[in-house]
Amino acid sequence: MHENTEFTLSRDTEAIQIPSGNKTMIPAGTQGVITQTLGGSYTIATYQGLSRIAERDLDALGLEKPQPQQTNGTIATAGADGEVDDKAVWDQLRQCYDPEIPVNIVDLGLVYDCQLHKSENGGTKVEVKMTLTAPGCGMGPAIAHDAQSKIMSIEGIDEAQVDLVWDPPWNQNMISEAGRMKLGMV
Repeated sequence: MHENTEFTLSRDTEAIQIPSGNKTMIPAGTQGVITQTLGGSYTIATYQGLSRIAERDLDALGLEKPQPQQTNGTIATAGADGEVDDKAVWDQLRQCYDPEIPVNIVDLGLVYDCQLHKSENGGTKVEVKMTLTAPGCGMGPAIAHDAQSKIMSIEGIDEAQVDLVWDPPWNQNMISEAGRMKLGMV
């Protein structure tokens, strides 16, 4: 959508450095290029290296916020009976991306488990176990938080827990066929 677009930041902007995961402030006037625009976050390259900018800061890049993310033509909601469908959760997880890899975390094989439980108050709690392509990746907490935020956007979800796990260790054989095609591995 905006990939390979050059920009000059109009204001100081908070970012997450890639791959360390450290928060940083990029000063107004910094020039760069948008390298990836997937799942509501924006990977940018500046003289400071790669960073991830949240959708809420698009104005600093000179961009307008897109319409709410839709899944299969509709905003993610609970079913007609008020029950949360696990398909809605998986669809939201497919909107989460590693900032360096243009494949969602589901097709990368990073999501190991997703369980939905009814809460005492009638809502739904979601528990996700996911991993990373490398244990030392500093972006793990940011990707997990992104997954949690996307899950919490589903109507009927009142709690979401996303845990990073390392067993079994991730390997390239866990990438889906769709992910392999996107990466040119087929």
